[in-house]
Amino acid sequence: MDRGVLKVILLAVFLISATSDPVTKTQDVNIYSFYINSTVTSRYATTIITSRVANRLNESQEIFFEVKIPKNAFISKFRMTIDGKSYDGVVKEKADAQQQYSRAVSRGQSAGLIKSVGRTLEEFKTSVNVAALSKVTFELTYEELLKRRLGKYELLINAQPMQAVKDFKINVHIHEKPGISFLELKGDLSTNDLANAIKTTRADKDAWVTFFPTRVQQKSCKNCDKNGLKGDLLITYDVERQNPNGEMTVSNGYFVHNFAPSGLPRISKNVVFIIDRSGSMRGNKIVQTRLALLRILSDLAEDDHFGLITFDSKIKLWKRELLKATEANLEDAKSFVKNIVDRGATDINAAVLEGVKMINRHPQEGTASILILLTDGDPTTGETNTERIMSNVRKAIESKFPLYCLGFGYDVNFDFLTKMSLENNGVARRIYEDSDADLQLQGFYDEVAVPLLTDIQLNYIGVSNLTQNNFALYFNGSEIVVSGQITDNNVESISTEVIAISKGNKVTYHDAVITKDVTDVLPEHEDFMERLWAYLTVKQLLDKQVLLEGPEKEAVKNESLKLSLKYQFVTPLTSMVVTKPQEGDVEVADKPKEGKESHRPPVSAGSHRILSGTPSLKVMSSRPVSPMPPDRARGHRKGSRGRIIGHDVTMRTDAGGNSNRFMLAADGQSQPLCFDVLLHHKLRLLEDSSREFYINGESQTTRRGFSKIAFHYKKTHNLTITTNSISYRNDQDNVDLLWGQNFALSYTDGVDLITTHNKINVSMGDFSVSVLLHKNDGGVYLWPAVQQYPQDGSPTGIFGKYNISYEKAHEFNNPTLKIMDKNVNATWAHVKDFTKHSTPNVHCWLVPFDDVMNRKISDFIVTQI
Repeated sequence: MDRGVLKVILLAVFLISATSDPVTKTQDVNIYSFYINSTVTSRYATTIITSRVANRLNESQEIFFEVKIPKNAFISKFRMTIDGKSYDGVVKEKADAQQQYSRAVSRGQSAGLIKSVGRTLEEFKTSVNVAALSKVTFELTYEELLKRRLGKYELLINAQPMQAVKDFKINVHIHEKPGISFLELKGDLSTNDLANAIKTTRADKDAWVTFFPTRVQQKSCKNCDKNGLKGDLLITYDVERQNPNGEMTVSNGYFVHNFAPSGLPRISKNVVFIIDRSGSMRGNKIVQTRLALLRILSDLAEDDHFGLITFDSKIKLWKRELLKATEANLEDAKSFVKNIVDRGATDINAAVLEGVKMINRHPQEGTASILILLTDGDPTTGETNTERIMSNVRKAIESKFPLYCLGFGYDVNFDFLTKMSLENNGVARRIYEDSDADLQLQGFYDEVAVPLLTDIQLNYIGVSNLTQNNFALYFNGSEIVVSGQITDNNVESISTEVIAISKGNKVTYHDAVITKDVTDVLPEHEDFMERLWAYLTVKQLLDKQVLLEGPEKEAVKNESLKLSLKYQFVTPLTSMVVTKPQEGDVEVADKPKEGKESHRPPVSAGSHRILSGTPSLKVMSSRPVSPMPPDRARGHRKGSRGRIIGHDVTMRTDAGGNSNRFMLAADGQSQPLCFDVLLHHKLRLLEDSSREFYINGESQTTRRGFSKIAFHYKKTHNLTITTNSISYRNDQDNVDLLWGQNFALSYTDGVDLITTHNKINVSMGDFSVSVLLHKNDGGVYLWPAVQQYPQDGSPTGIFGKYNISYEKAHEFNNPTLKIMDKNVNATWAHVKDFTKHSTPNVHCWLVPFDDVMNRKISDFIVTQI
């Protein structure tokens, strides 16, 4: 492509982006109808989001569909309708979908529609090219079984159409045969200024909620902006429970048994809190943990027994034995909690085993024992092999009581915590590092604070294909749900029996109340009971699969996959293939893992397109496209071509002085090393001459950070990044851009550039590096972070060392570290991590440059970048 033409296109799009008001741009795309219809029957919710959009331009343009859905939901249907023709998403096994995905990205098309966007929501996003003055209808269906927590069910609906819509409607119908005991509305959209847009109608067994805001309300309400509504509608309710045996609902050959007896005496509990106090808990984490523990201790009943264990590389017990929650003991425990401080490494194995011993030293008939572990990191000392830790804990607990694992923040190994919890009849929960983290901790404890039954077994006659029917504990405010198929569809042959232990005594419940076929169900939801059974079965099989090995694991996986395909659920085993009308374009939607974004990055298309009506810019090369493969996507994943390390090697800054401070993560240690380089220098940051790859950086003259960073690859690819602009050159194209423009570039030789508002991700060959633009502390500066190194080779430069290790030789007044068989004086220092926009404080061992790099600083200085 002619370089001059490319510059003109880029300049024109930039001027449009810089001078146009966002409201003006959205006028070219009119969302004239936006409906959310949710039907809840026997706690099973089916929600359909329908968006009708018109292209008002005299030329074709890309139109986006973007909605947020609950994380626990399974997407089960997606359809686009253009000019009377429908294009349906099809759920396939991941391996089959991967083939279509590979064909799509080989043509430069996009993939990866679903990503996590917070605590409770995932985002589904796709787009389609719509002809001039034409319309498109998007329709997405998702399904979920509402879970009862603290005495209520929650139906969460997110509404964010990105513009005021003339015909905007949310319709919710809840049908519960036992009757609805209460119903409340909460959330961002349940405010006084929208009160007359919300209408609630109640009957004995039904409730209807409608939300019809006007266009004026959508622009002027408290949680609105010039782009319209933006918020959640949270509907909470519970059902009448007149029979302690529970109710059984039957429909079309399937049943669900909801068991939640009330009026039972609470069971005294033995609870041990195991609290990580390693160095990574420094700051808000430890403060919020202390605050939550103080509240939890205040809520303990006097007949409860409790223990407190804190750990880093060493274990510290409040008391060796569990003590009764008397006023005196609670006050003493609160004093202990107030003095918890962060320090040291993370020995999860020893801490949990000590908790097990503490409970085993305190056997009591008729009580319920619980272990609660709170940690924010991987095991880094003692036993660090997670498989051996899980084996040790499993053998120690012997299924006698549950272990609940709370993972604090995103750096924690949540897969490890999930598996360890499931192996020991517990659950894992992520605690988000927000201002209300202490309330999240307390909220989880409240869910398990009042055990009412233990060793619950639900037995049935006349049914088959049961979901899980035995449970270790039943807590006040929760619910046990069992579903299955009715043998020969004979309802009269069904009988139920629930056997459990209540405060040391065996109790038995016979014959739940059976409700035959549910009436007043829309035709499209007639199979809801079968789908409820399938949803619950798949969820439980996915959990079970985590615990198995070999042929058993494969059998469970196959069964879960079979059901996911039959009912068209997008689960961790399946993908939805979305085929578009434009020459068979394909996108592949994968359900993301908890707390992580979808692992497939967006890939730019293979021809020039200016996407009108959207704030983003995609710039494409005229050369053959070499899209970014999944193994080189950013994040903590390991691909076939290189070693991906995330933020293991980063550059960070200290609190004062006239130097840049660099940090190296050390193998087997929770505290990294750091070293200083004086300003002002032009530095060789990373070099691999065998791959013809170089990164140089020019530091600022009067303050930390870099004013310019340059990439050079195979003599033909040159990228220069400054605090003002981004300039890319190869032997054919010149591209000049300003920060703030979103774009994607793909070239042969494995070169990919993706820019967001204040970050550029650069992939060249086997290297992947991010550069962040910071505007704070009164200045503007760049910070680089290496995301991926090659598996082979020995790169040099400031970032060349990524596998360093050390041992602590001496501590106290004169700390000494042993690095490469050499004793090195070290200082405990703190830095800000500017590879993250939140710039968290991090502690490190500050050592001389020469000792950690084993070379002089002069070896890293260059004359030109």
